[in-house]
Amino acid sequence: MRFVVNLTRETDRRLAHWRSNARAVLVNSRTAMNYAVVRPICEAMRGDERVDFYFTSSEEPAKLGQVYAEAGSAARLIHPRRAMFKRFDAYLTADLLWPKLLRGARRIMMFHGVAGKYANVYDSPDRSMRDWDRLFFINEQRLQNFIKSGAIDGNSHAARLVGYPKLDCLVDGTLSREALLESLGVDPSRRIVLYAPTWSPYSSLNAMGEGLIKRLCAAGFVVIVKLHDRSRDLQYIHSGGVDWAARLQPLLRAGGGLLAETSDASPYLAAADVLVTDHSSVGFEYLLLDRPLIRIEMPELIAATNIHPDYVAMMAEAATSVCTAEEAVRAVERAFDDPAKKSAARRAVASKLFYKPGTATGRAVRELYEAIDLEPLPAYHFAAPALSAGIE
Repeated sequence: MRFVVNLTRETDRRLAHWRSNARAVLVNSRTAMNYAVVRPICEAMRGDERVDFYFTSSEEPAKLGQVYAEAGSAARLIHPRRAMFKRFDAYLTADLLWPKLLRGARRIMMFHGVAGKYANVYDSPDRSMRDWDRLFFINEQRLQNFIKSGAIDGNSHAARLVGYPKLDCLVDGTLSREALLESLGVDPSRRIVLYAPTWSPYSSLNAMGEGLIKRLCAAGFVVIVKLHDRSRDLQYIHSGGVDWAARLQPLLRAGGGLLAETSDASPYLAAADVLVTDHSSVGFEYLLLDRPLIRIEMPELIAATNIHPDYVAMMAEAATSVCTAEEAVRAVERAFDDPAKKSAARRAVASKLFYKPGTATGRAVRELYEAIDLEPLPAYHFAAPALSAGIE
């Protein structure tokens, strides 16, 4: 039966390609943060009239507009029930989402972070990942972990070492700290501290977030808080059941700080002099800027979210670790006095976690063109796709 289904889908695909060069790509996102991971690819290919992107949310169909608010009013939103019957050449997602597509599609998975959380899913999977046509790996370590765990074969055609397109803007000169702060109404001469906790009822946000923000503001810092999308969800498992945006807004206004409103943390990372986190992908992403990182130790968080020990060790190596809000403020003060401390460790961890930052979008776009059997436009001069050693 499966052979018949696959043959029918392949015939459908070939017939469509024979008739036209038009291609359709379905993007599926659980949250706006998932879309932020895919967004650089969509924007890079926007000028190619042969490729139409459609956007769905198979787990949050009632929130389609909210999930893709940053995609613009021209984005083609499609309900998952309609998407089920439409023919797509490729399916692109930044999470383990697998909606039913009756006419098939080449399924491509991008990873939405490098924090090592839920290691049995995202770093050393306890299940096969062979149903994916492409896996866009952010780094060599995760790729090799997939092979070691048996999730993919050592010569897997699906495994592609791409990097992390979302972070190209941190190293390619796209973002200006001064311009970003001025757009936020913040004096660039002030000392800017970004607090970006992860989501979980066991996060530092729940344990000490309000006290930490008050102390940082009292110490004279401009505090920007970047909430994880899940921290804005009132379900206990995500936020501890707290409306953090409503609770923190008055506190930040009173202290001269602000709450980040976009799902993509990159502009706020570029604006910050120091980052405070517990254990989040944002913490690792900040290492690309080689600026001081303060890590709040949260043993319960590490245990509850099954964080891979390698990532705990890397975060500890690159950051200054503290246990309380008071210690965090003192560590921030010291970071401004000696911002170069731990620079070598920061750069070493960043080089391990992010494959050729600044050029990942080009590789991802080229891989997508290959997946949809379409030659890139002559104007696209992207880097050639990279395969890991031992990966065909």
